Amino acid sequence: MSHTLAHEGSITPDKAAPGRGAAIVVYMLFLGSVLAVVTAPIGVLIAHVKRHRAEPWVQSHLQFQIRTFWLGVLGGAVFIATWQLLGRVGIPPMAPWALGYIYFTACLIWMVGRCAVGIARLTSNRPLDNPRSLAFGGARVTLADG
Repeated sequence: MSHTLAHEGSITPDKAAPGRGAAIVVYMLFLGSVLAVVTAPIGVLIAHVKRHRAEPWVQSHLQFQIRTFWLGVLGGAVFIATWQLLGRVGIPPMAPWALGYIYFTACLIWMVGRCAVGIARLTSNRPLDNPRSLAFGGARVTLADG
C-alpha cells in the first residue's frame, strides 16, 4: 500500500507514492527549460501521461505542472502578439524591447517560484492546496523567515 496511517488516523502520503518520481522529474525539466526550452514540453508530456496513474496528492502536483506549462504558453503567445503590435504602431524600438525584458524576467520569476513551491511541497510529501492557482498553488510566499 502506498499510504501509511498517521497517529490521528488520517492517511499521509509517502515517498514511494505512484507518480511522485515523475513529478520530481517534471519540476527539474521545467527548471532546465531556463537554459534549454525544449525540456518544458517534454516535462508537460510526462505530467499528462502520469497524471491519471498517480496518487491523488501527487496528481495535484502534476495538474499544477500542466497548468504552469499551458499558462506560460498562453502568456507567451499574448505577449508576442502585443510585442508585434507595438512594433507596427510606430513606438520607438527600444520600448517593446524594454517591455519584453521586463515581461521575460517576470515570467522567469513566476515559473521558478512555482517550481520552488512545488518542489518544497513534493519533498515534504504534501499536495498543493490549490493546483489551479495562477500564482503559487495556494502557498503563502514571503521573503521573511519563519
